[in-house]
Amino acid sequence: MDRLLKASRQRADPAHHSALPIRSKILWTEALLRSSMSGGPSTPPSPSATAPVDRLTPRHMYDSYCELLLPFASSPELLEQYTNASGGIRTGMLMEHLDSLAGGIAYKHMLGPGVTALEKELGFYIVTASVDRLDMLADLYPPVRDMRLSGQVIHTGRSSMEIAVRMEALEKDGTEETIMLGRFCMVCRDGRTHKAAPVNPLIMSAPEDQMLFNIGEMHRKRRQTQAVRALTRMPPTSEEAEALHSLHLTYGQHETWKDYATSDAVERVWMGDTHLEKCMMMFPQERNVHQKIFGGYLMRLAYELGFTNASLFTRGHVRFLSLDGIAFTRPVPIGSILRLTSHVLHTSSSEQYPAIVHVGVQANVVDTATGAEQTTNDFRFTWCSDEGAPPLTRKVVPKTYKEAMLWLEGKRALDMGAEIRGMRKASGRI
Repeated sequence: MDRLLKASRQRADPAHHSALPIRSKILWTEALLRSSMSGGPSTPPSPSATAPVDRLTPRHMYDSYCELLLPFASSPELLEQYTNASGGIRTGMLMEHLDSLAGGIAYKHMLGPGVTALEKELGFYIVTASVDRLDMLADLYPPVRDMRLSGQVIHTGRSSMEIAVRMEALEKDGTEETIMLGRFCMVCRDGRTHKAAPVNPLIMSAPEDQMLFNIGEMHRKRRQTQAVRALTRMPPTSEEAEALHSLHLTYGQHETWKDYATSDAVERVWMGDTHLEKCMMMFPQERNVHQKIFGGYLMRLAYELGFTNASLFTRGHVRFLSLDGIAFTRPVPIGSILRLTSHVLHTSSSEQYPAIVHVGVQANVVDTATGAEQTTNDFRFTWCSDEGAPPLTRKVVPKTYKEAMLWLEGKRALDMGAEIRGMRKASGRI
């Protein structure tokens, strides 16, 4: 997919590379006034008489191409804003940009490549349905280099769009290295009814376009298959049940981990004991154009909590390997209390990575009057230790049936990540 995206970028109009449709935020005090006058919380804009009637013009894939340049190497002031404690770059902040970029690309596909501002009354709005994957393919640093974040629509359904995003390091000699590849799924909603609204179809103007569309179609079918095979609907496979039973026989039958200690001295850690959480008030400064909390901000919060949990579990330095999925169930209101809860769901190792840790983070909105909680997002991340690091001597073990299903979900995610890295290695790209 990396090669196909590069070919598509070369056909995009350079004049529109940086054109990103945005809507100016209204003041929060004005949003509150509108809400009080309408008798309820603010909603996305409703269609007006001037809303475009025929907006379903077929688009080329490259029409939606957009990029954002982050000149870290040439701007020490910018680098300082993104630097983490170890001198590297804060990955969570880059995820925040990718989410914003994906939303802009979706609007660009709907409105055309030259649009740089969103009208107040469009008749539709776009939300993030899910983030399928973000795979780290190379080190962010060292050395410090300029970064380019880019993406485009590669597949459309009736009301959905799949957006492929890339993060590239730009070398001083003009060469480029792909650092990260990912996929966002966006959906279009009617501004009045909030039901699914149609999106512009795609024009296949080159063989690369058809190949990208086919990849998007494959991803769509895979999502459907995964939904059918979800452990919330179907029991584990015989192989998964065998793996779970083997784990129980080895680590789950003893009171303490010392009772089963073997020559490998692996310490059992109950999944429930990896619990880590934080609560935060959601302020209007982090809102999106729909007067809800910006999804990219939630991604960063979840990433940083998950990173903390992975670091505590491994008791050492870890680096980001992949985002294995994000489900956006409902929006997070301004002024709500958000509870982020994380657990280590699965641990593994490979020849390349001595320690691999898969972490789940759940975001819940808490009702201050009743204490009731509603899940808004479910995040899954994977971190790994550096090559050459000592092997992981701790293994997470589920105690309840619910935890066992989470352990298997983590195993599926790690197996998928290993398959993707294996395919890229076989093709000579890593």
